[in-house]
Amino acid sequence: MDLTIELIDKIGELTLEAHNNKTFEVGDKTYSVDGRGNIHLVIPPDIADRSVNISTLTGLVDLIQNMDERKDRKLFVQIKSPSSIDVYGAIDSYGQREKLIEVNASLPEIYFEQFLDQESMNIMLQSQFVDSDDQELLLKVIGNLKEEEVTSSSDDGTSQAVTIKSGVASVSKVKVPNPVTLAPYRTFIEVAQPESKFVFRMREGMCAAIFEADGGAWKNKAMQNISEYLKLNLGREIKADHVVVIS
Repeated sequence: MDLTIELIDKIGELTLEAHNNKTFEVGDKTYSVDGRGNIHLVIPPDIADRSVNISTLTGLVDLIQNMDERKDRKLFVQIKSPSSIDVYGAIDSYGQREKLIEVNASLPEIYFEQFLDQESMNIMLQSQFVDSDDQELLLKVIGNLKEEEVTSSSDDGTSQAVTIKSGVASVSKVKVPNPVTLAPYRTFIEVAQPESKFVFRMREGMCAAIFEADGGAWKNKAMQNISEYLKLNLGREIKADHVVVIS
C-alpha cells in the first residue's frame, strides 16, 4: 500500500489509538509508535543473523542441498573471484536480502615478483604448483645451480642460460625458456588450476623469481571452471529454479 494522503491520515488516526499499544497494522505492514509519537516500520527478523563460512565447493554444494529452511526460496550463488563465493537469498517485501553463505578458498601464500633463495623457490614450486614440464625444468635448474654459475649466466634480455650439474662430474648448459607456463594453486581445489604465463628470472646470490605475465586472464578461466562445477553439481536445484549461479 502506497503512502497516499488517505493512508497518512489513517496512520495518524491509528497512531492516536495505538499510542498505548505501541504497535498497529496497516495493510500487511506493522508499525510501532515510540514515546514521542514517531512512527516506525516494524521489519520482522526473518533473515539470518550471520552467514555460514566454509572453504570448499564440496561444502557449498552439500549446504545448499541440505538447507531445508530455504527450500522454498530462490538462492543466488555469486562467484566473486577465483577464491571467493557468496550465496544470497531473494529480496523480501521489506527490501532485505540476506547473505547465507560465504565461501573462501584456503590457498597457499605464493610469492610472485619476489626473489627467493634457492631452497625457498624449490619448495614453493613443488608444494604450490601443479606438476608440469616447465615446473620440472625450473626445479632442475634451481636444484643444480651453484653461485658461480648464476653470476656467469648468459642473458639476452628474454631468456637466461646457466650451467648446471648434469651428473656426478659433468655439467651442461641449459636455456631457461621465457615465458614459462605454470599452474599455481590459486582457486578451489575441486576445479582445475588454470595455467598462465610467467617470466622466470635469476640473479646473483642464487635467487630466483617468477613474474605474472598474462594480465590476470587466468581469473576468468578459474571463475568459468567454478561456474561449470556448480552447474554440474547443483543441476537439479538450478533446473527447479531454486538456485541461480552468477559469475
